[in-house]
Amino acid sequence: MSEKPILVLGATGTTGRRVAALLTGAGHEVRAASRAGGARFDWTDRDTWTAALDGVERVYLMAPHELPVDPEFVHAAVRGGVRRLVLLSSRGIEEMRDERLLAAERTVRESGADWTVVRADWFNQNFDEGFFRPAVLAGELVLPVGDTKQGFVDADDIAAVAAAALTEPGHEGRSYELTGPQALSFREALDVIGEVTGREIAFRGESDGTGPWDALTDTTPTDAVTRVTGREPRSFREYAERAAATGAWRR
Repeated sequence: MSEKPILVLGATGTTGRRVAALLTGAGHEVRAASRAGGARFDWTDRDTWTAALDGVERVYLMAPHELPVDPEFVHAAVRGGVRRLVLLSSRGIEEMRDERLLAAERTVRESGADWTVVRADWFNQNFDEGFFRPAVLAGELVLPVGDTKQGFVDADDIAAVAAAALTEPGHEGRSYELTGPQALSFREALDVIGEVTGREIAFRGESDGTGPWDALTDTTPTDAVTRVTGREPRSFREYAERAAATGAWRR
């Protein structure tokens, strides 16, 4: 185990708090950093970077959707002794022309540190913790993705892969495309949530043919979660049943 703390950025977020919990549970010292709570870290405030990086050798690297991963932070991390970077990225960024994440991947690959890129498909938890929850509660989700099938992946599985990449050998220089065990359309995913909650949830996926979502393609499920963790990824139905049991979609 590492004798130095592992820096987890976004440690109050969907994946970050799960990564921090897994590492802590395994006996690692974790520096849980975010804009609110734990070690203070703000991508827009470079004064917070030094304290966050002090004495760490491994970093779980992610940025909020609206912000880039600043190359200067990565350079400062490596100059300060960081030897391993695990970046949370996303599936299909070439097709979607996501320059923010493409640049982040280039930055970590060229950093001089050992790196692993975790390319996750849509999070299951978008429906109960994230930006789709209000639509589920309102009974209608509007998203111009048509009937494309996506490999919805559970945040617990993403965190397990990231934690392994941070602490185990053999993940250096690898990019993992993470999906759940089955590809579903958004309509099918909402039908599952409807079945376990008794809710009527409409889906409107029409596109005008001009937006970035038109580049979205069907996902072929991968075995990356199983290869890294040794277990099957959680299915969308199992996720939905668990979330419903906790009251995630009660008003």
